[in-house]
Amino acid sequence: MDVSFSGILTYMEERTSNLLKTGYTAEDLCFSLQETIFPMLVETTERALAHCNSNEVLIVGGVGCNVRLQEMMGEMCKERGAKLFATDERFCIDNGVMIAHVGAEMFKAGVRMQWEDSFITQRYRTDEVKTIWRVD
Repeated sequence: MDVSFSGILTYMEERTSNLLKTGYTAEDLCFSLQETIFPMLVETTERALAHCNSNEVLIVGGVGCNVRLQEMMGEMCKERGAKLFATDERFCIDNGVMIAHVGAEMFKAGVRMQWEDSFITQRYRTDEVKTIWRVD
């Protein structure tokens, strides 16, 4: 279910100034980019719902503030009989709050790490985090 938008973003970065000179507006380009990428996210989410046999979607992070994405995701959820949960802007601006919450849950569960043993992995996958505090 991994997605990468580096190719489409590079494409847009390389062509934006020429497109703007030929009559497209910045609004046109942003709208087109949004209407291309959001359906990709919705399709990937729908595939994940089926793969995980789930019926709930939670939109978080900065892009979660976008009403258009919430509309598209809501329509997909409605068609599948799933529930969509979209947090308000207080919780969508930065995933730092969610990371801190996971840290608090891990701490409560007894997970400890020495500072010198900690590290940062930029592309760390959330499905690689052991959720020992969670009971299924």
